[in-house]
Amino acid sequence: MDDAENIRQSIARVTELRSAQAFAPPLAAAVRRIKALQSQRFMGTYADLMRDPAVRPATQFFLDELYSPGDFSARDAQFVRIAGTLQTVFPRAVVHTARTLGQLHMLTEELDHAMGQAWLAQDAAASEAARYTLAWRRVGRADARRQQLAWVMELGHDLTRFTRTPGLATMLRMMRRPARAAGMGALQHFLELGFDTFGALARQRGAVEGFLDTVQLREARLMEVLFSAPLVACETELASTLGQAR
Repeated sequence: MDDAENIRQSIARVTELRSAQAFAPPLAAAVRRIKALQSQRFMGTYADLMRDPAVRPATQFFLDELYSPGDFSARDAQFVRIAGTLQTVFPRAVVHTARTLGQLHMLTEELDHAMGQAWLAQDAAASEAARYTLAWRRVGRADARRQQLAWVMELGHDLTRFTRTPGLATMLRMMRRPARAAGMGALQHFLELGFDTFGALARQRGAVEGFLDTVQLREARLMEVLFSAPLVACETELASTLGQAR
């Protein structure tokens, strides 16, 4: 399957899941709450990085573009519309990054949808940390969670590699108008913002690698806690992390 078809199928799956949620308001509300909690959890997990001027932009980029509860339907629509022309406008490496972004988006939506269903099955009187933990364990899919993290890391490494590719910064700037005219403004925004953010971080020796390693370690540890720590300990830690974001 080529990159364009992969992107189409990924976004088609996202659209299918959102349509199912639209016909089930309680599920839609549960999925929105799951996404909001995950964004809040990310802010709590990386509260120290958000206070560090050196890595705050990269942390904010991950929060806004990869862990946000926001509505990406406009970006999705663009991706479907322009999937076939990506390869004629952007370099191959950039097209691969767009494919990874689409795959990550699909897998995240699948997991959030399943979490929403499991959330509704929990006692509504329980704490949100308890409901989230039990929903996580009911969904399971440890391999999918590891793949989700792997794609997040891949995007970070791709963007870092782009900043070290001679001439790519100039090319991205030159592509701004053609990309928008072709209906690729959302992808162009993601690439430019990511390029600028990681480019600034890359000017500090070892800063990008340190940031990505930190995310990898903390996210992997969180998964281990959510899957295997005693329930009470897991709920306590999650509640504390959520509290740090407030």
